[in-house]
Parts: sequence; C-alpha cells; structure tokens
Amino acid sequence: MFSTKGRYALRVMIDLAQQDSEAYIPLKDIAERQDISKKYLEIIVKELVKGGLVSGVSGKGGGYRLTRKPEEYSIGEIIELLEGSLAPVACLADCAKDCPREGICKTLPMWTEFYLLERDFFYGKKLSDLVKKEA
Repeated sequence: MFSTKGRYALRVMIDLAQQDSEAYIPLKDIAERQDISKKYLEIIVKELVKGGLVSGVSGKGGGYRLTRKPEEYSIGEIIELLEGSLAPVACLADCAKDCPREGICKTLPMWTEFYLLERDFFYGKKLSDLVKKEA
C-alpha cells in the first residue's frame, strides 16, 4: 500500500507538469490547488529536490519546477524515491543480501514474476501520461 507521501508526491509532480515549464511555482499555490497542507508539502518537495526530480528557488519569485520534461519521468522513479523499493519481498530489493534459500525457495519465482509486473507497470508509465488524463 502506498502512503500519502507517495501519492501526494505524484500530485505535486502532475501539478508542476501542468504549469509553465520555465516558471518556479510557489508551494502555497500547489498546496491550494491540490488541497494539501503546505507544511506537509514542504517535506515532500524537499525529498523531490534531494532526489533531483524538481529544483527549487527561495525568495521572491521562488518556488519549484521540474528538472526534466514530463515525458522523461517514470512513475516508478517518483514512487520509489518517496516510498522505497517496489520489491514485494526483502530478497528482491536492490540492496538485498544473498538468500541462503534462493536455490530451494518455492515462492521466489512467484514473487519475482509479481515484482517484474509491478515494476514494468510503474516504470512503463510516464508523468506525461497522467498529465494528459488530468487535462
């Protein structure tokens, strides 16, 4: 289950994608349009900036904007930045240690198949796909 943090991050990214790509959009404007607390959005955009998905400028005329075109973002990268690995079991996570049961595990093929379906789904969707549906 995805947290509000991950879901709201997608809403922020969609909102920014719908704006002038050169302008910095004030967080208060995004908060109003998305009906999300500005304070909570500050936490989310901080992670988006740290992950390189958005850039921010302080002061008058400041705000946030995307660092790339909407079609260059996968939904998977946004979700994983805020939520962590999409892997359904620990042994499939990127940082997983070798499992001593890997060779005999009867469930690993099922988990692997599910993980690949989920990963392909989210990484196959682009931010621009969601913006088009919103418009």
